[in-house]
Amino acid sequence: MNKVSKTLFTIALLSGGIALGSIFNITAQGAGSVGQPGTADDPVVTKSYVDQQIQKALGGGGNTTTTPPTNPTTPTNPTTPPATEKPSSGKDETTTVENTVSVVTLKPGEKLIAKAGTEFIIRSGKGVVYSQDSNGVADLTDGKDIANGQPVGNNHLLSFPRDGRGIMVQEGNKYNLIVMVRGGYSIQ
Repeated sequence: MNKVSKTLFTIALLSGGIALGSIFNITAQGAGSVGQPGTADDPVVTKSYVDQQIQKALGGGGNTTTTPPTNPTTPTNPTTPPATEKPSSGKDETTTVENTVSVVTLKPGEKLIAKAGTEFIIRSGKGVVYSQDSNGVADLTDGKDIANGQPVGNNHLLSFPRDGRGIMVQEGNKYNLIVMVRGGYSIQ
């Protein structure tokens, strides 16, 4: 074989390989590809249909609605415990609400005392930290500790790791303090 024949043979072989590879690539893409959404190849389903199928797979049947329990003391939603209020003697009022956010209005002269693990967000008004000891309250928004008597910024998330700490209306302020509370608290 001469040099020209070898070159032509190599070009023909490469061209054939490229053409054959392209055909196999197109065939492979067509066999594994999914059609347009909403077609028989890729149907669009609703959330309720998916929920029903999950319930069936878990053995709960197709009914996704829940019926209220017959015992009136049992909460209707087992993941959210009911709110309980326990008034105590005098002016103290204790409220425990778990896994829900309560909006509390605090009047001047009152203290909002948190239970361990409670979170506060002051929505309006001017508030200061109240603590019986030298330790303060964690301001998670600014990433710092606020000491007793120091002002708290509005819309800042405060975390109370221990009982006995809280917030109150700033001295001399005659307006109420509106606070969002998640967890247990008492008003004193």
